[in-house]
Amino acid sequence: MDIAIDPLSPIPLYQQIRDRIVESIGRGELRHGDPLVSVRQLAGAFGINPATVAKAYDQLRVEGLVAANAKSGTFVASDRDTGVPSAAFLADFEGRLGVLLGEGRARGMTATALREACGLALSALSSPSHPLTPEEPS
Repeated sequence: MDIAIDPLSPIPLYQQIRDRIVESIGRGELRHGDPLVSVRQLAGAFGINPATVAKAYDQLRVEGLVAANAKSGTFVASDRDTGVPSAAFLADFEGRLGVLLGEGRARGMTATALREACGLALSALSSPSHPLTPEEPS
């Protein structure tokens, strides 16, 4: 798992870790069953408190994206290729997306600029082994 965090960012470190792991799952770099680095290893690599990493992992666990057990540690539980999002997730996702798009408009972005930003974000989630296709449901 290759992630980067910015200690000077206003975004809390645990949220940055959570977001980078979600992006890695979304790109297909982390797949169902793949182990995550241990809390202590990741905290040591970044020189941060293990509780910060544990908070990120706990958030991912609550969201159902990772699972943990004493034997195998923390691993990816989500399967982006076969998973079907729940109605509750879709409602929450659409609400959060609406807020984010509204923020863009409030800051002066045009509808065209918002579409371009969405297209770039989708392109960033594509990988050679798992490209998004026009047939993929949106």
